[in-house]
Amino acid sequence: MTLKQALYLIIFLIAFPVLSQEENPSETFWNVLKSHCGKAFEGILVLPEEDEAFGGKKLLMHVRGCSDNEMKIPFYVGEDKSRTWILTMDQGIITLKHDHRHEDGTENEINFYGGTASNVGKADIQFFPADVHTQEIIPAAATNVWWITIDEKAFTYNLKRLGTDRIFKVVMDLTKSVPEPEAPWGWKD
Repeated sequence: MTLKQALYLIIFLIAFPVLSQEENPSETFWNVLKSHCGKAFEGILVLPEEDEAFGGKKLLMHVRGCSDNEMKIPFYVGEDKSRTWILTMDQGIITLKHDHRHEDGTENEINFYGGTASNVGKADIQFFPADVHTQEIIPAAATNVWWITIDEKAFTYNLKRLGTDRIFKVVMDLTKSVPEPEAPWGWKD
């Protein structure tokens, strides 16, 4: 290579730098959520307005367990510590599962239902249609679609059972963390 060619190459590289590979939307979503690892947040039930199981109870989520491809987020409803949302990442696609435990830590009969996103979604929202396992253990939930949104202010967990009136939405306030709660039922570090 001549000196002149080397100078042209340097000028070209300065003028047209190699663009770094951008994160796909699911990776951005994942990293924003992971930035809250170790923190707990309080929230409110938005829908349904009248709900016996969740209405009027303290709602708390704790981004408790985080690795490169799995996040475990216990969701507390009053004194009930039975629920954990489990998000896993595989080749840029996120899966949502629900782990339900009895107070003694044993698995609930209805457990590990949920779904896998059909694409990389968006940086602030991921959708999870019900999977085959969900349909097998909860036939009525075959048309469930869960979605989670996240931004600098809020994390929302949503459920809609298509073809029915069933809808559920909780909004967790990410602007202020609260003290970490006790471990959920059956939790093993």
